[in-house]
Amino acid sequence: MPERTPETNVIDYRAAEQLLAANDPRGAVKLLDALIAVHPESTSARLMRARAFFMAAQLRAAELEFQIVLEREPANAFAHFALARTLQRANRADEAKRHFRLAAALDPKPEYVEAAGFDGEGAAGFDEES
Repeated sequence: MPERTPETNVIDYRAAEQLLAANDPRGAVKLLDALIAVHPESTSARLMRARAFFMAAQLRAAELEFQIVLEREPANAFAHFALARTLQRANRADEAKRHFRLAAALDPKPEYVEAAGFDGEGAAGFDEES
């Protein structure tokens, strides 16, 4: 295999973005695996690989990658939101709720706020009748 160069890494990263946009997450993972092998510290590559795993329904792998991103960037609202979606998809709603709320607290985007339940109805989780 030829030696990787910074240009090769950028080309693979951009190609992986295109593969995700074309709904080919497995192809994206292959490119990102090689990139991450050389640059394991690349949070952006790991975040994209986590998204690709999620799209490919490889939920455990997606969860692990999102957790690595959050270890490095605990204030990454998107990573919290995406991890929450991953946990939700894996039928782990209680764990997902925590990350939805963290995402909304870090970045009050409407989709994050709505997913967290901070949209006015039961914002504190007390919408049951007393």
